[in-house]
Amino acid sequence: MPDVQALVNDFVLKLKRRKIEGSQATAKHTAELLRQVVSQQRITYTNQAASLIDAVKAVGEQLIEANPVELAVGNIVRRVLHMIREENVSSAMSAVEELALGSDDDEAEHDNRMGLSAAAVAAAARSTLRAPSLQTLLEDIPDSATAPHPPSSGGDSEGKSKSAESSSRNKKLKHDVIEAINELIQEIDTCHELISAQAVEHIHQNEVILTLGRSRTVKEFLCAANEKKRSFRVFVAEGAPRYQGHVLAKELVGKGLQTTVITDSAVFAMISRVNMVIVGAHAIMANGGVIAPVGINMVALAAQRHAVPFVVLAGSHKLCPLYPHNPELLLNDFKCPSELLDFGEFSDCLDYGQLGDSPPIRVENPAFDYVAPKLVSLFITDMGGHSPSYVYRLIADYYSAEDLVVRRKSAP
Repeated sequence: MPDVQALVNDFVLKLKRRKIEGSQATAKHTAELLRQVVSQQRITYTNQAASLIDAVKAVGEQLIEANPVELAVGNIVRRVLHMIREENVSSAMSAVEELALGSDDDEAEHDNRMGLSAAAVAAAARSTLRAPSLQTLLEDIPDSATAPHPPSSGGDSEGKSKSAESSSRNKKLKHDVIEAINELIQEIDTCHELISAQAVEHIHQNEVILTLGRSRTVKEFLCAANEKKRSFRVFVAEGAPRYQGHVLAKELVGKGLQTTVITDSAVFAMISRVNMVIVGAHAIMANGGVIAPVGINMVALAAQRHAVPFVVLAGSHKLCPLYPHNPELLLNDFKCPSELLDFGEFSDCLDYGQLGDSPPIRVENPAFDYVAPKLVSLFITDMGGHSPSYVYRLIADYYSAEDLVVRRKSAP
């Protein structure tokens, strides 16, 4: 088996040097690395779930620190932590059920004690696996669920049997967590296909679609509608300064779609002719806001002004359980200034500024925009279509409240 720390160091180096591009590739690499961490974690018979959580948190802290802008890394780390907690509660409930089934010939007192244990585990499961709501507050939890149970007598034989059962349960927990991570990797691999399968429900005949820049999810979504004999037209804003819209336009023309390339400044002039705006996303925040490539907020404002639906396509691995104002987040990245201008064009200005006659010139090239939730009409994910107000429910299903903060704050 490969050394886990060597794999972690290699992945951290790739994240720091931006060698892995795209949220899907980053999420998949993170899930595969955490699967290695879980599989090689040594089993401790005291509390296997706690040891797995500590190991994943230690690795996740390094990964998040390496590239805080790539929010998919923290999302996958928190998803794996939630899986460990979920499988731990499920394993405990199944163990209690097995003991309860085997206690038919025991005394009534033993049966009552097992019933109380089952109630305690059920209450713990409700508090762990469900999001806080009024319904969970009103549910009945037995008063004796949290009461300590008296130790049962049985001697060394009973102690050995309990140790064997604990060892078997810990091994099963580890196996179940690895299987859950495998399903997560499969979900990341197939997210584009699941999103594209919903294209015919949203794109209709003779419509005009507007997008900006280049997104693989958007490309496959549009191509899937075209394969279903939908005849529509696409306006592609070029997405300066990287001009990824030119690449998307060539790809769409190659698939036989009617495509028109426009400048970013022409979006507001053309938006009145558009039936729908479809864009990709870098991340979806807990409040329903979107971190997207720069320029998309301008498109969202134009769409709102002309009452054009603004649809965001994103896989579930892009759901971030944190809010934009969270101090743990770094929401933007600045690209190389050479994408905006050549150094030789303003070299005389830089020399002039060094003399003290005027301040030196600054070139800002941000990578992302923040789109407020009120500007988004619909999210289309691999789990279906959802409104921005429903994002909190999806996040409650995928993450645990205890795992929202993975990275430790650095000392002042």
